[in-house]
Order: sequence, then structure tokens, then C-alpha cells
Amino acid sequence: MRIARIIARILLGLAFGVMPWTAILHLAPNPPMPPAAGAFIDALIKTGYMLPLVWGTEIVAGLLLLAGIFVPFALILLAPILVNIFLYHAVLNHSGFLLAVFLCLLELFMAWQYRHSFDALFVSTPAAEPAAMGAPAAAVRQS
Repeated sequence: MRIARIIARILLGLAFGVMPWTAILHLAPNPPMPPAAGAFIDALIKTGYMLPLVWGTEIVAGLLLLAGIFVPFALILLAPILVNIFLYHAVLNHSGFLLAVFLCLLELFMAWQYRHSFDALFVSTPAAEPAAMGAPAAAVRQS
């Protein structure tokens, strides 16, 4: 299972560490899109910040996955992006749907492999508050 985890991590890292550059640097021609998909992409472009934000997040997460550091954090960064990619291809533009499904399956597999890293996210009661920066716990309680 260790080898499968490494392969999945590298494939996901390559997809998000490399694929955004094809759009940023216009390395591939833009395929024709259905009108609704084109309107969606045009809206993202017109914001002026959304596509650079998404691309930057994808690249950072992809590089973290390739380096094998902060992998659970990278998976959390990619989760909402992958949901959007999946829904975009399921609803607006069916071309690329199989790639979207494959990337989502890789993400789910990796999330399962690192599931214990996410335990603290699903606790219903907050943990005890840590002491303020360098102050003894008694001093924090008195203030």
C-alpha cells in the first residue's frame, strides 16, 4: 500500500504542479466549450483574481505533494478545487470528465491514507486553550 500511496501522491502532485502552467503560459490551445461553460470561465476571468488564486493554490498544493511535505494540508487545499473541477465537468463541460473523476479518486484515496491526520478537524468539543505565548498557564487564566 505504501507504493500505491507514493504513486497516487506523485500523480496528484504532477497534475496540480504542472497542469495550471499550461493555462497560465497558454501552452495548449483552448478547446471549444459549451456556452454555459464559456460563461463560467469568462466570469472567473473577469474577477481578475479568481483564476490566479486557484492556479496559485493548485501549484502550491501540487509542489507540496511532489515534495511529500505537508501532504494532509495539500489535500485540504485541493479538496474544494477538485469538487469544483468535478462539478464543472459533470454539469457544464463533459469533456475531461474522466480525468476529473480520476483526480477525485486519487484525492479520496490519499485522504483515506492520511485519514488520521484529519482527526482533529472532526472533534465536536474544542481542545483546551494553549497558554498564551510564553506566559504560564496560571497567568493566562487570571486575565
